[in-house]
Amino acid sequence: MLLTIDCGNTNTVFAIWDGNRFIANWRCATQHQRTADEYWTWLRTLMVLNGVDVVITECIISSTVPRVVFNLRVLCDRYFDTRPLVVGKPETALPVNPRVDEGTIVGPDRLVNTAGAFDRHGGDLIVVDFGTATTFDVVDHDGAYVGGVIAPGVNLSLEALHMAAAALPHVDISQPQRVVGTNTVACMQSGVFWGYVGLIKEICARIRAERDRPMRVISTGGLAPLFQQADTLFDAYDDDLTMHGLTVIHRHNKDT
Repeated sequence: MLLTIDCGNTNTVFAIWDGNRFIANWRCATQHQRTADEYWTWLRTLMVLNGVDVVITECIISSTVPRVVFNLRVLCDRYFDTRPLVVGKPETALPVNPRVDEGTIVGPDRLVNTAGAFDRHGGDLIVVDFGTATTFDVVDHDGAYVGGVIAPGVNLSLEALHMAAAALPHVDISQPQRVVGTNTVACMQSGVFWGYVGLIKEICARIRAERDRPMRVISTGGLAPLFQQADTLFDAYDDDLTMHGLTVIHRHNKDT
């Protein structure tokens, strides 16, 4: 069995792949202080509680937080007796190498999203990932990552607004009933919600114009379905795109 680990700035997701489908997945807060033993205690407990009685023989890791990689490596070595693949490291090959400026380090999450999206949807894509940051990944016709856009994440923007303006409360993001708010919370929700709808439409339109070709837009991340309600922003929503991308990269390395 393959254990896929996607460590983001906010959450870390563990999922078990049986070769055909994910049979289980769990999420925890990303904390660089968490040790390999703590990861194992947490993961093993959840496996037992959910009746997942399998033997992990292989692991692959994608992490946007470099400080957690060491303990995740130790987890794989100590408890699964396997050396994990780590996306972004020289020894982990990609199906197609990125085409970016020389010396540029591309985030592992973007490489994984690119591999997963190309495998499922083909080329000429814009992948919009709603995470701590909202990222736009441009996938070329042959599956290469060729650049993109990074914008502040939705929840990050709301938190910054709350922190910087003493009179503004913390609010949850949702689609407002009207554009013009008649109270502070509704005004904030409208600004963030419709502001991001406009951001997504404009950036995607400019990417298409710059590349001068039709491009499909694939969304992933927890807030993607919320924004899909507002307008026809995306051609497809792929909730496990990142984890799927990890299986694609793992398969590529096994085959080469």
